[in-house]
Amino acid sequence: MEKIDFTMIIRQIEKQDNKILAEIIRQCFRDFNAPTAGTVYEDPTTDNLFALFQKEKSILWVAELDGKVVGCCGIFPKEDLSSDCVELVKFYVESEARGKGIGKMLMEQNIQSAKTLGYKKIYIESLPEFDKAVSLYIKTGFKELDHPLGKSSHTGCSVWMEREI
Repeated sequence: MEKIDFTMIIRQIEKQDNKILAEIIRQCFRDFNAPTAGTVYEDPTTDNLFALFQKEKSILWVAELDGKVVGCCGIFPKEDLSSDCVELVKFYVESEARGKGIGKMLMEQNIQSAKTLGYKKIYIESLPEFDKAVSLYIKTGFKELDHPLGKSSHTGCSVWMEREI
């Protein structure tokens, strides 16, 4: 079997990433036929993630595959969560880059960032249509909740999970 090599980099968001990341995020909804109402798809901050992640104790990691931006994942403190809990947000990988371990690497980077920033728990909101991502959450120690934590700005989400770190 032929070995396929690729170069993968995980780095912090840069201003020029805004447009491509918004496209990747919205394409993921189309790829999985996920409902868009009340989700990040319609959230105006999706078009300016660089500005959003200037907030203290937040970070957005961007994955590049062979020099091309292919995904992102970050942590973001919500005012209505306890101070030791951060939300995992904007976790999307474009179709050609899926299945290469990029999602797992982004997840591990964010768990480490949450620890470094002093958080004790990570919270996630998702959709059943993103079952592969939900499966990754479970594999990395997230437990399902029967209700959202705090006031969700994404009312279309119906999967809520939390993990201690």
